[in-house]
Amino acid sequence: MPSALQCSRGDDGAAPSPGSALPLARPGSHPGATPQPGFPPPSSHSLPALPPTELCARSRAAPAMAAGGCRWRSCLEVVASRQGQRVQHFQQAEDILLTLLEHIHAEEPRFLVDYSRNLEAFEFVLCASEDAVVVEVPLRIDGDALRVRLCQAMDSGSTGHGQLGACSLEVPSAVTGVEDWSSTGTTDSMEQVRCLAPGKVLQHLKELLVSAIVQCQRRSLLQPGDLSAENLKEGATELPLLVRGGWRTIRFDVVPVVRRRQETPGLDGRQRDRGFPEGTLQKATADAHFVPASNHCWRPSTHLPILKLLWAVDTLQGPRLDSLRLLEQLRSQDWREEDGRDGLTFNHLKMVLLWSTELFPSPEDWQDLEGSVYRLLVVLLRCLATQCLPHFLHPEQNLFQGDPQHLASLYPKVEAFARDPARFLRFHFGLPTRADGVQADPALRALLQLPAKDGAHWDTAYFDVLLSQLQVYHIQDATRRSAMSWLLNKLRRDIPLQS
Repeated sequence: MPSALQCSRGDDGAAPSPGSALPLARPGSHPGATPQPGFPPPSSHSLPALPPTELCARSRAAPAMAAGGCRWRSCLEVVASRQGQRVQHFQQAEDILLTLLEHIHAEEPRFLVDYSRNLEAFEFVLCASEDAVVVEVPLRIDGDALRVRLCQAMDSGSTGHGQLGACSLEVPSAVTGVEDWSSTGTTDSMEQVRCLAPGKVLQHLKELLVSAIVQCQRRSLLQPGDLSAENLKEGATELPLLVRGGWRTIRFDVVPVVRRRQETPGLDGRQRDRGFPEGTLQKATADAHFVPASNHCWRPSTHLPILKLLWAVDTLQGPRLDSLRLLEQLRSQDWREEDGRDGLTFNHLKMVLLWSTELFPSPEDWQDLEGSVYRLLVVLLRCLATQCLPHFLHPEQNLFQGDPQHLASLYPKVEAFARDPARFLRFHFGLPTRADGVQADPALRALLQLPAKDGAHWDTAYFDVLLSQLQVYHIQDATRRSAMSWLLNKLRRDIPLQS
């Protein structure tokens, strides 16, 4: 069941497909600040309040698990009950931000106003914590005319060229109007080239932001307390603004972005849409987004492409996003470090859902809430046990690059939930629910720690084995059951597994 976040921001309560609404400019927008094409489309009205979440079907698992179905539903309903208010708060803060961006566009038309913010609202409402919302400000520049090359150190003070994917954007002589945003560099062959300098773009945007705040306050377009720019710092690759939305304060990280088409989207050979609506991967990655990595280098950003994929998942049958909501709530209330740090982030859980969608493409996997949650859990447990979470669009990148001790301490908490979910399915504001007393399963741990070299043990049959070990495997497809049984028998010969 697609969520109400996929509805057009209209007043009729209808739920059209994401592509059915027309792009609408914000009322009162300045001429020339045309909305950019979005996925989903932009709109000018408020997102409707969410309806009751999809009720999970009675589990076909063990009777104890079926009897606990009401706990899953109750916990999810509490989580969903807060989302309507989060939508309203986001809209209020977004109006303030758009007022600033429109003022900036009027002063400097090279900074465009992108009104297609449904994806950012979509993410903000799903996230249980107050993470920063990334806001891309497109540049009025022909991105397709720029040449992309690996970033080189232009001078001794250059930084950012060590980041994965960091690059320079060379500006051909035919491209004009960006002279004040350009700097001269030298290629490996000692050729002088003109490059788009992210540091200069950031500085210009920062100055305009500060000016726009002052001007809007003088014109009473902003009220005291509406906005704070106190976190703006020299040399930062984003421009953080604290904006009031209702009673909460929302942080927007404003970043300039260069967009250009990709003839061959970087999907590392995964051109098929396994588990996703047809054409989704190609559509989501059709445009490359380059954001600042330093004062001299840009980097490709997958922030919006990942959100587009997440939006597409919500159009599929089954409580997939409900599963993400539940795990996100657990992450924010029970899976934090004692000092409050987030070793596991919402971005990590988004990747887990996307991988689960590809690894479990059958609608049979997503028939009820418990089964859907366990599809995400087995993928998450595998990633924690191996301390490797591949980026969905760039699997060579490991997103678990943090403290290995924290990942090791997080694993028993996640396994405890997988083995005794009823103990954790409650909404609270106090101390995290402790995992003490939940006996670990050495056979499951042995399965999870199997070598992952060259993509081994990263397919449906392997994760079906993990589901069977957790006694939540109820697939009826004969071919798939046969593949799982064959692999399980093979693994039993290699490692001691309990029956």
